[in-house]
Amino acid sequence: MQLLRPEDPTYQHEWVLEDIRTTFFKCTRWQIEETMDPINCPYHYFCDSTYPGNYPPAVDVLLVFFTTASYLATLLLMVMEIYGRSRQTHLGQLRRYLLPSGPVSLPIFVMAIAKGRRINTVFPLSCIGPAILQLIQISALAFDSEADGDVKYAFFKASTVSGIFHASLYLDSTILPYYTGFDALVSSTFSGECTSCVCRKEALVVGGKFSYRGWSLATLLVAGTLCLRIIYRISSENRGKTLIIKSILENLGWILITMDSVHLIVNSPPERSLSRDAAFAASLVLICLHVLKKACTQLTQWQWHSRSEK
Repeated sequence: MQLLRPEDPTYQHEWVLEDIRTTFFKCTRWQIEETMDPINCPYHYFCDSTYPGNYPPAVDVLLVFFTTASYLATLLLMVMEIYGRSRQTHLGQLRRYLLPSGPVSLPIFVMAIAKGRRINTVFPLSCIGPAILQLIQISALAFDSEADGDVKYAFFKASTVSGIFHASLYLDSTILPYYTGFDALVSSTFSGECTSCVCRKEALVVGGKFSYRGWSLATLLVAGTLCLRIIYRISSENRGKTLIIKSILENLGWILITMDSVHLIVNSPPERSLSRDAAFAASLVLICLHVLKKACTQLTQWQWHSRSEK
């Protein structure tokens, strides 16, 4: 392999391209200006503002270890749920503190996603952030807290709902500039007026052509399910109707999270594709384990009813 030297034009070209890509992906505001060529350049844009540089790679590495540990804890607890042992061990008593949606991990994830624009080297949240939000949502749906007392239970659930809402909004503030910059980069032509000046045949929209949003129907369904769990726990009226509505919202939430995972694997920008696909595949593994747990529960109940009828 031949190394490129700084005086080599190819080296300079690669450096310029990387600098342009960084500018586009970090752009927070695209400004449209009047065009002198309405036929070939009906829309002329340039980047008016960019966010500051990235944090040191050590921040990304710490987030990698923390996210991996949270995922493995969720995976382990799901497997224990399938075998019916999570409520019989000391680990089961501590699970709300180990889960991504718990009172310890959730604030850390929310803080990381809030700074997601600058966590963009080893573990870029512009690519992996949606998978982290899905991990939080899956954890919140799959496990119900075992807090003593209705007030404490309601407080934990309300905190989880608030954390999910904040995480989804912060995630959008990270991924939407990235999606917009990617769309501006791949579906525009450079006008030559400045580094980020581009000509487009159609108007540039926030988020580009990518439809995924953190603040979405899936997030609302997860939050609605948690709110109905609070109502079911503290209210003694209409518990049957509340349980039915809660089950419907929960199942719809699982379906939409699964659809989002598949959609992001198929349609996401081709940046860090290996790590991104691995993250969403990990989310699908948790979803499959939850489906398996539900199937085992239904099978056990069916066998119990069959024996009782005999």
